[in-house]
Amino acid sequence: MVLAETGWSRTGLLQMITKQQYRKLMSEYQETGNVTVSAMKADMSRPTARKYLDAVQPPSELQVKHTWRTREDPLEEIWPQAVRMLEEAPDLEAKALFEYLWERSPWAVQEKHLRTFQRRVKLWRLQYGPDKEVFFPQDWEAGRAMQLDWTNANELAITIAGQPYEHQLCHSVLAAFQLGMGQHT
Repeated sequence: MVLAETGWSRTGLLQMITKQQYRKLMSEYQETGNVTVSAMKADMSRPTARKYLDAVQPPSELQVKHTWRTREDPLEEIWPQAVRMLEEAPDLEAKALFEYLWERSPWAVQEKHLRTFQRRVKLWRLQYGPDKEVFFPQDWEAGRAMQLDWTNANELAITIAGQPYEHQLCHSVLAAFQLGMGQHT
């Protein structure tokens, strides 16, 4: 019970509560107004419950987003040269480029960093590489689609028995065959 009251788990690390626990805590606290009861029903310690009740924010919003590195960059020495080479020839394969740079300076990087290098090259290509061609293949089935184009044919000034013949011309195309046929209506 001492562990639950302090907010520490058996491993000694502070446990993060889940979204479900947070929702349960907030709904119970609205019903009862009692921190201890709400904490017990949400399966967390009283200090943890108090922390989230005071903050009025879910756990995901309370987490600090870090932008710092958690370890040294293993590619620090070779990456500037890799960028220069990628700018000159963006189609270079990441593995071939890594092997080339590794052979030239084996002290700068280890072979185990290949996958990290491949990920970094992929991100570089997304940000700075050439645009990819967008292609949408169109598969047409014969007789499945027909295109119609109607044109007002009154400009032709066709007459029948001296009277103007008002009509439209319909041009139809079966998309797969590209055959055309004119019809009068």
